[in-house]
Amino acid sequence: MRITGPPRGPEQRRRDVLARLERESDIWVASADAGGLPCLVPLWFVWDGLAVWLCTRPTNPTGRNLRDGRRTRLALPDSRDVVLVDGEATAFTAEDVPAAAADAFGTKYGWDPREERAPYAFFRVRPLAVQAWHEVRELPQRHLMRDGAWLV
Repeated sequence: MRITGPPRGPEQRRRDVLARLERESDIWVASADAGGLPCLVPLWFVWDGLAVWLCTRPTNPTGRNLRDGRRTRLALPDSRDVVLVDGEATAFTAEDVPAAAADAFGTKYGWDPREERAPYAFFRVRPLAVQAWHEVRELPQRHLMRDGAWLV
């Protein structure tokens, strides 16, 4: 990807971020355990317009870290069109997850984690901060959300 146009304004970057959250399939999930050991994995996700929903096994490092630490950084997979989301995670079992969130995985991916033999946990990540930029030229205005409120 070669970016040749002028830098996008904050409003356009917000629209682009929301569009990518709707259409992308994978998101990188960074978490850490109580001792600070980092974990970084790609997961399928669903955006409901207010939060990112993730699903993973509750016993793997990401599941434990999100449940216990509740903080995460998410990144969409493109190093030239960066989107970083810092958020707070809330854990749900397959039994207590809102049906709309779980059903969205079936709609988007043809997969319903609630039907698996092994247990899966769902995590709602409420964005607290969002940054987005195309290369260095958009770095000065990369902050689009702080403290859970859109700046633009």
